[in-house]
Amino acid sequence: MVVLGAGPAGLVLGNLLQDAGIDCVVLERAERTHLRTRARAGFLAAHTVHVLERHGLAEGLRRHGQAHSTCEFRTEDGRFRLDYSGLGRGERHTVYPQQLLVTDLLTRFLDKGGRIEFGTEATAVVDLDTDRPSVTVREADGRPGRRRARYVAGCDGRHGAARRSLPPGSVRRYDCAHGVTWLGLLAEAPPSLDAVGYAVHERGFAGHMARTSEITRYYVQCEPGTPAGAWSEERIWDELELRMGVTKYGPLHRGPVVQRTVVDLESDVLEPLRHGSLFLAGDAAALISPSAAKGANLAVLEAELLARALIDDLRHGDAEGLDAYSARCLTHIWRAQEFSHWMIGLLHGPSGADRPSPFHEALRQSRLASLRTSRSRQDWFAEHYVGV
Repeated sequence: MVVLGAGPAGLVLGNLLQDAGIDCVVLERAERTHLRTRARAGFLAAHTVHVLERHGLAEGLRRHGQAHSTCEFRTEDGRFRLDYSGLGRGERHTVYPQQLLVTDLLTRFLDKGGRIEFGTEATAVVDLDTDRPSVTVREADGRPGRRRARYVAGCDGRHGAARRSLPPGSVRRYDCAHGVTWLGLLAEAPPSLDAVGYAVHERGFAGHMARTSEITRYYVQCEPGTPAGAWSEERIWDELELRMGVTKYGPLHRGPVVQRTVVDLESDVLEPLRHGSLFLAGDAAALISPSAAKGANLAVLEAELLARALIDDLRHGDAEGLDAYSARCLTHIWRAQEFSHWMIGLLHGPSGADRPSPFHEALRQSRLASLRTSRSRQDWFAEHYVGV
C-alpha cells in the first residue's frame, strides 16, 4: 500500500493499516520538521476524538486537548452565546492544534516501525485500472523513482499527484468560489474570550479562535487579492477591535502576529472518490471552506472508512467496503458542505459583497435572530456545527 501525504488523513490511515499488519509506505514531499510546525486547523469534532481514542491515537490529545463548547456571535445590535454542548446531540469540540496531532501520529507510526519517505514528491499515479498501480516520484536527491503497490491512497491535497493523475472524463468536479477572502493570523497572545467569537460587522467578518493558552487564531475579512503582508500589525489589531466591538465587550489581548495567510473561501467535491486502484481522501477528495472547521474532521472520518475497507479486502477478501467507500464518504462530505455554505451566508454578505443590499442584510439579521431565539434552530446548529 502506498499512501500519498502525511497529513491527518494519510497518517491515520497509515497507523490503522500498520496496526492490522498491512505493509504500507507514506510518501511526503515536505521534511519532518515542516510537518511538525505547520499550523492548520485546531477544532476536533466529537466523532474525530472517538476515532482517535478507539485506535490508540489520542494520547497527546488526552493530555493537552481542551474541551470547548461555546461560541459567541457579535453584531452591531448586540451579542449572544450558544453553549452547544447542551444542544443537539450534546457534543463538544476539543481544541488541539493540527501540528500537535500530526506530530503524535508521526511519532506513533515511526515508533511502531512505519515507513515515511520525507522529501519525496509523488509526481503521478499510473496504471490505475490494474491491480498493480505505481507511483512515480522525485526522490529526495532529485532522481526519478517509482513505488508499486496493490492500492494507492491519495491523501496529498487538492494540488497533489492523486488529483492530477485522474484520467480525463473520469471524475465530476463540483466547485464554488464564495467571493470571500480572509486574512488568517496567528498571534502570540492569550485568548481574549472563552469562546469562539464570530463578529458580523459592516466592514466585514472577524473571528477569534483559541489555540493554546499563549496562541490565538484570528481571521479578518479583507478585499480579494490582498497580499498577506499588506496590512500593518497596528491596522490588523485596529480592525479586529473595531469589528469585535471592544468598546462594548472588552479589550483583546494584543501580541506579535507570527503567521499570516490569505484564505480565499472555496469549496469543491470530486465524484467518485475511487478510480480503479486509487482512492481519494482528505482535501484530495473535497475542499471545504474553513468557516465551519470541517476539513481535518472529514479527513479522519474518511481515513477510518478507507482503512476498514482495505483491511476487509486485503485480509479477508471482502471488497464490499471498497466498492461502497466513495458513496459513504460523499454523504458526509455533502452534509458538511451544506453547513459550511450556510455559515458563509450567515457571516458575510452575498458573494462576499462589501456592502450587501438592504434585503440581504435584513435576511442575515433575521437568521441571526432565529439562531438567538429559536431552540429548534439552535439544536440544528449544534448538531451540524460539531458533527461530521
